[in-house]
Amino acid sequence: MIEAIVIGLIAAVAVIAIGAVVVTIWNNRKSQTAGQTKSVRQLSTFGVGSSPFERQSAALSNKSGEVRVGQSGHGSVKKPSDTLRSRFVALGVLAGVIFGSLTVKLYSLQILSSSEYRSDAEDNLYSTVRTPAPRGYICDAQGTPIVKNRTSQTVLADPDVVNDRDVMRRLSVVLGVPAAVVRQRIQDSSTGAQNRRVVMSDARLRDVAFIAEHADAFPGVSVESRSIRDYPYGAMAAHLLGYTGLPSAEQLDVEYEGREIFSNDTVGKSGVESMYDGLLSGDHGQRRVTVDVLGNVLSVVSETQPVKGSDVHLTIDARVQYVADKALADLIAPEGVLGEGQGVGGAVFVMDVTDGSVVALSSYPTFEPEQFTGSIPVDTWDLYTAEIAHAPLNNRVINGLFAAASTYKPFTSIAALDYGFADYKSEWNCKGSWDGFKTGVAQKCWEHSGHGKLNLHEGIVNSCDVVFYEIAKSFFDHGPDGSGEVSETAIQDVLAKYNLDKATGIDLAGESHGRIPTPEWKAEHWRNYPAEAQWRGGDYTNMIIGQGDVLVTPIEIAVAYGAIATGKIVKPHLLKEVRNAAGDVVVTFEPEVIGEPDVNPEYLSFVRTALRGVITDNESTAKNFKKYGLEAAGKSGTAEHVDKGDDAWFVAYAPYENPKYVVSVVIEQGGGGSAVAGPIAARVLSAALDAYNGTSEISPMRLAGYSGKAVEYKTEGSARTD
Repeated sequence: MIEAIVIGLIAAVAVIAIGAVVVTIWNNRKSQTAGQTKSVRQLSTFGVGSSPFERQSAALSNKSGEVRVGQSGHGSVKKPSDTLRSRFVALGVLAGVIFGSLTVKLYSLQILSSSEYRSDAEDNLYSTVRTPAPRGYICDAQGTPIVKNRTSQTVLADPDVVNDRDVMRRLSVVLGVPAAVVRQRIQDSSTGAQNRRVVMSDARLRDVAFIAEHADAFPGVSVESRSIRDYPYGAMAAHLLGYTGLPSAEQLDVEYEGREIFSNDTVGKSGVESMYDGLLSGDHGQRRVTVDVLGNVLSVVSETQPVKGSDVHLTIDARVQYVADKALADLIAPEGVLGEGQGVGGAVFVMDVTDGSVVALSSYPTFEPEQFTGSIPVDTWDLYTAEIAHAPLNNRVINGLFAAASTYKPFTSIAALDYGFADYKSEWNCKGSWDGFKTGVAQKCWEHSGHGKLNLHEGIVNSCDVVFYEIAKSFFDHGPDGSGEVSETAIQDVLAKYNLDKATGIDLAGESHGRIPTPEWKAEHWRNYPAEAQWRGGDYTNMIIGQGDVLVTPIEIAVAYGAIATGKIVKPHLLKEVRNAAGDVVVTFEPEVIGEPDVNPEYLSFVRTALRGVITDNESTAKNFKKYGLEAAGKSGTAEHVDKGDDAWFVAYAPYENPKYVVSVVIEQGGGGSAVAGPIAARVLSAALDAYNGTSEISPMRLAGYSGKAVEYKTEGSARTD
């Protein structure tokens, strides 16, 4: 277009220039010939005299209008045609300029911009309507589909049906939908001006049949079989799978590589559905239609069918996932009533310590993803966000932040050994309480009657707090406020080797990370309260037993225990492989080792032996694991709170000699770790090993999400047992 405008301007200037030249030449020619006349001989009177009275002066003759012929010389006579000729030339030049401009413009339209205008004309005549593609399946590690698609009978209407009141009334009666709602749905142009409007999804077969049999009574109305998301196991693995819905305004504005998102598409909103949305989404189908000036569809020119997205295979084993989900539901909400069981929420995480494959990821309370397909009803949203529901949408495995409690002790034991504040022969005397800083306010051991004399191995096995208070005091006495032999973050530096303050990097969006409190953190956190900002001895004693300001997620602590078991920190991952529509593997996941903590192998071996003792030497814990024939190692924990019940922890790995799986379990406000979380850890570890060994007899079934049935949870205060 710019090229055509430039050419037009140049041509107009050229025509004007030519016209100017013609006028100039003509004027020059006229000036050279003006005033030249032919000479005329003088006329004689041949003797006819004239009296003086008959003679007039030249002036008088001119005044009277006589025509006189000069006797000699030349005269100048101006002709009327001379003026007309110059005007005709000017008009000719002007016409030339006008017709020249029109010619250039015509050339621009017909030649230079023809393809552009042809394209615009076709756009006005034709319109492309896109049909959403079926999403790919999500399968477990065995290839069992845990998310697939089902066919939905969808009633569609052309946009101009809104002008036919009779048809809308018939649709209202047949579908059982108020006429105002039918009108609103047909007027909704968010999916495109020419797109057919969805009047009802999941229509009853008898209604669909009636519309088909009486097509003449429903002009512009059609029925189409569409694919929508189906979750055959209900709420099982809901938090890791996520859910789908219509794209947000932000998603419509973002340009994705290799994919266009339209307003009528189905997109992943959370979990795997969101993380691997680009793989699960297929290629749109297209209908090329002709339209009139009002945008009404006249005919279908061509149509291509949508192509289903790729299938995503996860590392999850549906059998283990089912056991984990059901164990939490049975404990926390027996008979489906939240608040009548043990605790108000919980999480279970199972990972293969050899390569980071996630075998199960469970959070409770939970939800059914199918309820969020399309749009979320207001009553459903209110149900899940009510305070008494205890956050069913929160993925506690990756976003739940809890005090680590005694699950921290294996790592702080490594710090004690590394800095020489404990060795294999060190002994301490637990009397049930401790006031090593002489503050007058004693700190209690969970065993109020005391454990007596213990070494470090026994301190870990019995989870004696006093042993670790003494170790913490040694760090304080040798730190900046004491002899200055070690830094103020000596313990924290060891904890950080196991990434207990970093996100694990699992392939799920929005992962939180734990907190290892340091003097710097405390000073910043309490900067407006100087009296509270100082790092004290009590901060050491709280931190060393996983209390105070310590926070950790269930996935973080599991990965860290995996590093104790193997010496390596692996990155947890859910993706196993991706298969295209033909069934070919197009993407695979490679295991990733994030790091190897620089820890003395002898210290690791010592801690492993102590963790094995936790399982074998405590009668109640040993009973749980012997029930399933497990040779495991692990640690319990009970996190105390001043305003609510204790959180129950248990982290374990098995087999002890050749570790394969690690499991972490936390029950929010559940009570003692060994008594509440321990049985679930043993049950889930057994299910994972059975599945691995090919002896599993579990058949996953559909699980229900939070039903809205809840009562106020009542719990007694601190009741630590480990």
